[in-house]
Amino acid sequence: MSVIVTDSGFAADDWTAGYTPVQDFPSDEAGRGLALDLPSDADPTALSGRLGGVAMVRVDFPSSADGRGFTIARQLRRQGYDGRLRAKGHVIADQYAMARRAGFDEVEIDDDLARRQPEEQWRARADWTAHDYQARLRG
Repeated sequence: MSVIVTDSGFAADDWTAGYTPVQDFPSDEAGRGLALDLPSDADPTALSGRLGGVAMVRVDFPSSADGRGFTIARQLRRQGYDGRLRAKGHVIADQYAMARRAGFDEVEIDDDLARRQPEEQWRARADWTAHDYQARLRG
């Protein structure tokens, strides 16, 4: 099972439609309503102009030390993707604010990580717009 982390805390996963690996992603309108699974080494520029109607993009984080997913999220948002964007895998509570700033709407973690880093730790970082160095400098 997995736990979905948002600014309001932990929730059950409400996505039931499955995920399409990027290599199976259709290049036409057949992609509407799909959820696309991207590995951490994906090139988001290859998807430019093809994500209209894609309901969700889920980006894999194979390790908490692998920050490529943050770059992917930022590039997808800059390319105009405005659908649901989810980080999946080894994202830790300390990285939640960075994930939100990069453009992710939510983080999917496994039950084991949710036990080791309970909801309070994630919620402490939920006010991600106020706790960055730029806000402190402006304040």
